[in-house]
Amino acid sequence: MSAAPRDQQPRRILVVSHFAREEAIDASITVLRLLGERGIVPVIESSIDDELRDQLGDRLPACVERLGVDCAIADCELVMVLGGDGTILRGVEIARPGDVPVLGVNLGHVGFLAESERDSLPYVLERVIERDYDVERRLALDLTVEAEDGSRTSGWALNEASVEKGNRERMLDVVIDVDGEPLSSFGCDGVLLSTPTGSTAYSFSAGGPVVWPQVEALLLVPVSAHALFAKPIVVAPDSVLAVEIRPRDGADAVLWLDGRRQVDLTTGTRVTATRSAQPVKLARLHRAPFTTRLVKKFQLPIVGWRGPR
Repeated sequence: MSAAPRDQQPRRILVVSHFAREEAIDASITVLRLLGERGIVPVIESSIDDELRDQLGDRLPACVERLGVDCAIADCELVMVLGGDGTILRGVEIARPGDVPVLGVNLGHVGFLAESERDSLPYVLERVIERDYDVERRLALDLTVEAEDGSRTSGWALNEASVEKGNRERMLDVVIDVDGEPLSSFGCDGVLLSTPTGSTAYSFSAGGPVVWPQVEALLLVPVSAHALFAKPIVVAPDSVLAVEIRPRDGADAVLWLDGRRQVDLTTGTRVTATRSAQPVKLARLHRAPFTTRLVKKFQLPIVGWRGPR
């Protein structure tokens, strides 16, 4: 039997949540139930399905489908995430193979990637049901890890790739280069290769600049570097950033991709970051300037502002 045409398939929305928290469970059940009542098939991750059914019993709607069992990610029109930035990054990871947009509702603390807060959930659901949202494309990174023996590993990141020392007692010796030309070498705790989206995350904590998401650029931010010239740099979006790990006894390192996926590194390894050909799609409900989001999320003081005259 041939598959039904895309426009004849039922609408499906994947709901990703932090089901270990009671607040997230309540919000998730509300979303799943309301989607089902409006004729949209709610989908959850198959990995939490059995546990969730045992825990929630009859609260889980019967129409719920399981991702990877009843449908594929490409069958979903949207991934709706209920949680903080960590849960949203998990939703982005799930959505990427199907190139599906992700919409976040913040149940965490800062929630910089989230589009709305918990108390606006009914409004968000109505907009989602009506398909009344824009899709914003965010620059992502492609990473290549090449060991001394020539073996290669690849990965990607939305926020940042962080090269970090694997031994707390040892400093990491690195050489950084841009577009194949060496720029500097120094000892440090790590080096961040970041996107503008990630400039308000780990990069910000490490002293990197905040870069508006509309700016297409790549960032390199040293972490606790022992050098006179080891400042954050911002380069063109088509530049190639690289970090080479120089030999030092007991100084193996680790590469973290968005703080979620890990690659062990040995001395002599070269980590290269380039702009990914596949951006990350974020669903947006609000058209407020990034400045407004920055002030709200970081609770920046703006007392005394009078505005343009």
